[in-house]
Amino acid sequence: MPTITFRTPFLAAFALVLSLISTSLMAEKTYTIRLAETWGPGSPILGETPRSMAAMAEKMSNGRLKFRIDSSNKHKAPFGIFDLVRQGQYDMGHTASYYYKGSIPNAMYFTTVPFGMLAPEQYAWFYYGGGMELMEEVYKPYGLLSFPGGNTGNQMGGWFREEITSLDDLKGLKMRTPGFAGEVMAELGVAVTNIPPGELYTALERGTIDALEWVGPALDLPMGFHQIADYYYAGWQEPGAEVQFLINQKTWDSLPEDLQEILRVAMRTAAYDMYIQTMHESGEAWDRMKEDYPNVTHKTFPPEVIEALRNATDKLLAEEAEKDPLAKEIITSQREYLKQIRQWTNISDKAYLNSISTD
Repeated sequence: MPTITFRTPFLAAFALVLSLISTSLMAEKTYTIRLAETWGPGSPILGETPRSMAAMAEKMSNGRLKFRIDSSNKHKAPFGIFDLVRQGQYDMGHTASYYYKGSIPNAMYFTTVPFGMLAPEQYAWFYYGGGMELMEEVYKPYGLLSFPGGNTGNQMGGWFREEITSLDDLKGLKMRTPGFAGEVMAELGVAVTNIPPGELYTALERGTIDALEWVGPALDLPMGFHQIADYYYAGWQEPGAEVQFLINQKTWDSLPEDLQEILRVAMRTAAYDMYIQTMHESGEAWDRMKEDYPNVTHKTFPPEVIEALRNATDKLLAEEAEKDPLAKEIITSQREYLKQIRQWTNISDKAYLNSISTD
């Protein structure tokens, strides 16, 4: 009996210690996330965003989340992020959904739509207007999750070597512009192409293209387009361009709930930070550009061009909605939300700017 009395509590205590050690080891388990980005090494703002996200997630998780980020020079597929993540070659991606309209057409609406929502309106739609749920529905069949990954704000309409004075000037024009805007431009006779970011300057310099649309002053100035093209047009095509974080569903499911939440918060914070950083640096870059490159002329497209672009946009959206019920649901959701939210934008931000304008 004394022997039995001694061993029973000992075994119980030993089991408790093993349980605590096991729990501690589980809590300290690390997960390495492999992330592929569309952008090249050292890409300003766009390339900084996934690294900012990774740093926040690593710190908040006390090192349990770790990241390996590969730029396009490493994986060699700047427009292949969707497939790299879907096939499990990478756990995550940082890219823009409209690059994959050929593979997953309904994804393009989550980057931006011509004549659509501004960045704050779009974020409101994502998180409070049903946008996240629709995006989840689009990506679920591919075993992927998608999260807003940073907004460039209202993008410029592009760099043109020759001034656009009429619709005739667009016919036969060779231009790099991606996504739905490219289809709209093609409706007006533009010869549209999509070229990886690292090849844009050379294509414009050599005359492979006559014009291109990239982002705005913050990202355009380092690319040097102002050294080749003098005409810098206001935008219509990307009023709030959102890039994205793609995550393989299996990777997501393998993470404990607390790490999922940490990753979710880090992505959302990094996305917003990209938006405000772009706003800040675009203001600085435009000021420098005006001072140092007086040859650059800011232009707006003629009214007849804007009207034709809007009509072509409406036509193509109607065609997409007609042939795909999910596309119709997304387009309708965005339009109805924009109709409601734009009333507030008009009587707040727009009215404020109009009322204090000294121009």
